Amino acid sequence: MTLFSKIISGAIPSYKIAEDEKFYAFLDIFPLAKGHVLVVPKTETDRFFDLDPIYLSELLVFAQPIARAIEKTFPCNRCGLSVIGLEVPHAHVHLVPIFSADDLNFTRPKLSLSPAELASIQAELVQALSNLP
Repeated sequence: MTLFSKIISGAIPSYKIAEDEKFYAFLDIFPLAKGHVLVVPKTETDRFFDLDPIYLSELLVFAQPIARAIEKTFPCNRCGLSVIGLEVPHAHVHLVPIFSADDLNFTRPKLSLSPAELASIQAELVQALSNLP
């Protein structure tokens, strides 16, 4: 069972943003920026592009309103998307509020946010998501 499967099952706590029968989105606890969200398929697949094509497209459709909520909630030029997949052997995408391409540089130092800050970001994103048309 991967770290993400443990998060999805509730064995490891997370700051959930959205969930349906196929996908789970939650805050990265070591984010590049406030509002950095991970979108994870509930099926354990190591490599992102090994996902079934239909499932892959559904993941992006699931991520779309979350990206819109990020853009609505955090100052940025847009919500950037990155597929890295080296740290956890479970396909996932990163949604990050960005001003430039350099803001998706994963070698940069990560933010260290308190549980209260993460909970506040979670609440803001969940609220923004619920207010989307």
